[in-house]
Parts: sequence; structure tokens; C-alpha cells
Amino acid sequence: MTHVLIAVTGADHWTLADGTRHPSGYWPEELSTPYHVFADAGFAITLATPGGVKPTADEAGFNPEYHGGSSEEAQRVRLHLESIAARHTPLALEDVDVAGYDLVFVPGGWGPMEDLAVSPGFGALLRRFTEAGKPVAAVCHGPAALLPARAGNGDWLFRGRQVTGFSNVEEHAVGTAPLAKWLVEDRLRAEGGHYRSAPEDWAEFVVVDGNLYTGQNPSSARALAERLVHDTASS
Repeated sequence: MTHVLIAVTGADHWTLADGTRHPSGYWPEELSTPYHVFADAGFAITLATPGGVKPTADEAGFNPEYHGGSSEEAQRVRLHLESIAARHTPLALEDVDVAGYDLVFVPGGWGPMEDLAVSPGFGALLRRFTEAGKPVAAVCHGPAALLPARAGNGDWLFRGRQVTGFSNVEEHAVGTAPLAKWLVEDRLRAEGGHYRSAPEDWAEFVVVDGNLYTGQNPSSARALAERLVHDTASS
């Protein structure tokens, strides 16, 4: 059986450039959809957060406008997340033994920019997954969590790799770019990643380079999870 670790932000806010705290957390669709894909594939799923805190969903992610205008679909996502028992009592990321998992997946939301992106401990965990040749995956703002992963010489562990994540254009489109301390695309580029994005904004887009799997936006969450299932089954 394939064992997947879903590493979820423990933050309930995102600190803006002016120091104010914007309520946030993980993006609901980016946890719910991959969870469904992994469960349907028969994966054993473990949820973990920094310190084992109960993760907070970004309430904005339940707005019907992000679910094709369907309030029913938004409610379905909410109810699904509530039904995940492990979400209420997640494992502490600090207690994770890489040997027990076949891959790690990081959902987005602005929360990862607050905690995982600046966690040397999480960076070390990603390095152990990579050294073991196991997939490291992240979607939307989730690739921010890749930033603390360092090679032995101090360079970014994924320097020179092709990567994607929430684009600057998309960040401007939702109005958050002018408020941010930094943007995911900018940081991935600055660390030496070969950033790529879809030809059209908001389109599904997945990039795979070695053990690194990334998805650009919420629309990419399902495709990213399905690619992981496919590649895991093929390996």
C-alpha cells in the first residue's frame, strides 16, 4: 500500500507587508480534492501539521465563486473536510519518519507562506524525502513550503529544477499582490527555480522534474494528485 503524507499549514493567518494579519490557512479545495484522489486510489493517508495543531481552512475558499458558482459544491467540500477525522487530530510534522511514507504533498492557501516557508525543520524533512528518491509535491501557494529545503552547500535543494506555483498574474488578479511581503513566483525564481506557468491564467498546469511535482493553482490540484497516483503505480 502507498502511504502519502499530506503536510498542511498550521497557520490561521498570513502576515501582510504592513504587518497586519489576514485570516487564512489552507485552501479547502487543495486538501479535499487530492484527499479524494488518494483515497480512491487506495492510498493510506496521514495528515500532519507543525506541532500537530488542527489546521484552519481559509473561509474564502468556501465562497461559491471558487466552485463554479455552486453553493452546493462549496458545501460538499466543507462537509468532506469535516468528515476527515485526521484533520481534527493531525500528526506533528516534527514526529514524521520519512521511512514510513512514499511521498509528501503540500496543499496551498496563504498559510504555508506564514509557517512552512520559513521552517528549517520542514526543509530538512523535504531533503530527506528527496535523498530517498521519494516524490515531493505542492500546489498553488504550497510550493512556498519548498523554500527552506537546502542542499549541503546551502543552495536551494531544488535549484535548477522546473517548477510552478501560484503566478504573479494570478496573485494580482485576486488583489493580494500589492499587500504581500513576497510572491511565490518571485521567490521560486530568485532561489534558482526554472518557473513555468500555463499559457492561460487559471488553467490546469502541472510540472514534474525528477522527484519534484508542482501544480500552479487550485485548478491543478486534481491533475497533480492524479499524476502522483499514476507515477507511483508505475514505479
